[in-house]
Amino acid sequence: MRTTTKIATVALGSAALLPFLGAGIAQAADGSTMATLRPVALNGVDASGTAMVTVKGTKIDVTMAATGLLKDSPHAAHIHFGADARHECPKASDDKSGDGTLTTTEGGPAYGPVVVSLTKTGDTSPKSGLAVDRFDTAPGGKFSYERGSITVSSELAQAVTDGQAVVVVHGVDHNGNGKYDGATKSDLDPKLPTEATDPAICGVLNAAPAGGMDTGAGGTSTPNNEGMLLLGGGLLIAAVGSGAFTARKARNRV
Repeated sequence: MRTTTKIATVALGSAALLPFLGAGIAQAADGSTMATLRPVALNGVDASGTAMVTVKGTKIDVTMAATGLLKDSPHAAHIHFGADARHECPKASDDKSGDGTLTTTEGGPAYGPVVVSLTKTGDTSPKSGLAVDRFDTAPGGKFSYERGSITVSSELAQAVTDGQAVVVVHGVDHNGNGKYDGATKSDLDPKLPTEATDPAICGVLNAAPAGGMDTGAGGTSTPNNEGMLLLGGGLLIAAVGSGAFTARKARNRV
């Protein structure tokens, strides 16, 4: 699949997102949040997963695992947030084209634009929203991701702890032939098939369960970020099965 970093402004970022790209002045509340990733309505994906985001000031640690995705294919993954969004995963009623599937743009009113690209290396801004060479390739259909100390704004950090941010993993095999193809092109980049960018699984980040993790309610201490990242990674990977996860060699063409 050919690499592209061309970004569609309508879904992956615009000047309106600039406040979320840098560290803010105010200190955001610390906390740990977790999302259960479920299939996006209408897109026919039989996958599931879990994501955990730990917030400390304007740094976040992200751990994610999933199974049932299109195997050996890049899956763009992002944190989405928009002040005017519904702060939820899209519904069937968001299919404004009436074609029986949901594109990333159609899901925008539910989860908002991309604010963090969950790349494995390099830039994590919305500019890397389609940097497919730096996303997980789901060997055997399993997706595994860990990355710490991602810098965000205080506004976004607060949105995460307030349960307003949404994790979305993209990449759908609509025709069931085991690869991204088809005549319908992506509304984010016409060089890509829509299968490569349509949302697959989605979950809202809410306060993590009590017991070993900060709930973000205040008055409790936040565990060491590094320890949390390692613990979270072990728990999430165990949840979707053991085995080595391999990744395609990154080719940063930002």
